[in-house]
Amino acid sequence: MTEPKKKGLIVRSTGSWYEIRSEEGKVYNGRLKGKFKLKGPQTSNPIAVGDWVIYEMEDEVHQTVLIVEILPRQNYLIRKSVHKTGQGQLLAANIDQAIFIMTYKMPKTSLGFLDRFLVTAEAFRIPVQIVFNKMDLLNEEEQDQVFEWAGLYQSLGYGILFTSIPKEQGIDEFKDMFQGKISLMSGHSGVGKSSLMNIVAPDLHIKTKEVSDFAQKGVHTTTYATMWELGENTYLIDSPGIKELGILEIEKEELAHYFPEMRELLGQCKFNNCMHLSEPGCVVREALEEGEIAESRYFSYLSMLENNDNRR
Repeated sequence: MTEPKKKGLIVRSTGSWYEIRSEEGKVYNGRLKGKFKLKGPQTSNPIAVGDWVIYEMEDEVHQTVLIVEILPRQNYLIRKSVHKTGQGQLLAANIDQAIFIMTYKMPKTSLGFLDRFLVTAEAFRIPVQIVFNKMDLLNEEEQDQVFEWAGLYQSLGYGILFTSIPKEQGIDEFKDMFQGKISLMSGHSGVGKSSLMNIVAPDLHIKTKEVSDFAQKGVHTTTYATMWELGENTYLIDSPGIKELGILEIEKEELAHYFPEMRELLGQCKFNNCMHLSEPGCVVREALEEGEIAESRYFSYLSMLENNDNRR
């Protein structure tokens, strides 16, 4: 008699093996079954943390299972694969919100990198909360700059929070952010994701590492994405520290749709196929000249159109 097929949730990915939690709460090691017909985007990792799958028992003794089906996704976040040209790497699937941690310095997060992340999330209608961490490291002038950035992104509809672990600034609000949701936390290495996670879930004892003074870049502490259960219906997916975020699956003609301030003006340009570059009668360019669209955001738009890496 064959074992019945069961439904499970991918809670960790380590390359070819996955940790799958059954609906009863038991965790199995599993892998994809033989010749697997994959639908959807070309990716270096066919399954992401947050995916629901159907599995069957492979080895009772070692408690390993075979994944026979990936269930349809509500959404997912994807980036260009670092190693395979033309392919994507799935960061996570079926998430309610993305929490992007950024720092003004130690290490510096560029607005271009943030904008790439926001565009990727907008494409899949994933709400984003932006957390400015390490506020205690900033002098008054630097804080003013961060507040100016925060005002810009808040006006575009993104949630904003300022945090400092040493000063316990924003920590209670940070904890509340996760309640009842499946959240993906992302950002450059070294921005303090692991330290913040240890405050939200101290029982997990997540490793933290210092930022290298030499390059002011973080040292990677997360190699694979992992989903942690924080409470009832509350999950956190920690993605590996991201150095770059190439845009995938977004046509150049669609790009402006994922900038909320440009989306509001769509259909008002003189030409239907306006790319907002130098065309006559472009309302996006007019809004830029009148200061209604931030120069940094327009620069990010151009950079993504040209496929440049504006992560710095």
